[in-house]
Amino acid sequence: MTRNVVISGGGTGIGLAAARTFAADGDRVLLLGRRADVLERAAVPGALTYAADLADPADVRGVAGFVGREFGAVDVLIHSAGGNGLLEPPAGGDDPLDAVARHWTVNFRLNVLTAVLLTEALRHRLAEPGGRVLFLSSIAAYRGSGQVAYAAAKAGLHPYAHDLARRLGPHGITVNVVAPGYVEDTAFFGADGVDEEHRARLAAETSTGRVGTPGDVAATLHWLASPGAAHITSQIIQVNGGAERGH
Repeated sequence: MTRNVVISGGGTGIGLAAARTFAADGDRVLLLGRRADVLERAAVPGALTYAADLADPADVRGVAGFVGREFGAVDVLIHSAGGNGLLEPPAGGDDPLDAVARHWTVNFRLNVLTAVLLTEALRHRLAEPGGRVLFLSSIAAYRGSGQVAYAAAKAGLHPYAHDLARRLGPHGITVNVVAPGYVEDTAFFGADGVDEEHRARLAAETSTGRVGTPGDVAATLHWLASPGAAHITSQIIQVNGGAERGH
């Protein structure tokens, strides 16, 4: 049965890998992102694209209207949009507190507000029963390491997902979070990625002896959206090769 799948951040990295996985399964996919050129280059067979800033309520209303016209119901909603602010313009001026405020605000907008606004805008379109909502968190939400504002923002998705699961559960809709560890081939660390020494350290932290790929995460998202995962909700699934163990 063909499903309607909406993926934010669908033009690169994990979002793109998920889009290709669902499209290969015969599902109709809508890719969302801020950069129209990136979405167009994604080249997912049969996918629709819509460029929008998902932290802007007006843009999200536009997305909701487009989804209503093109899809009607949404079977799977995946929130892959996010990041640590590397693509954002730097704060103006030299005041360090202004820089801190800018950094934390940007991370909240990119990782929390985008997910919350899109969910609330599309919530009434989620398939009942059988709808799936999937959020992308991070190993950083457990460790508080690296970019702390990013880690805090990702952790902020957890209580929202748990509350949403309680509200949507009676309608046959599940809500889960996937928290990856280090994943290669994404834009998170910028165009140059991490150096080989850092990569080796990250791989050594795992029990599997390797770093993650977008496909690893996409496969987990695809499973959580499957009928086989119908009784799994309000969970945080870690995909990190054992770098961070169960909580």
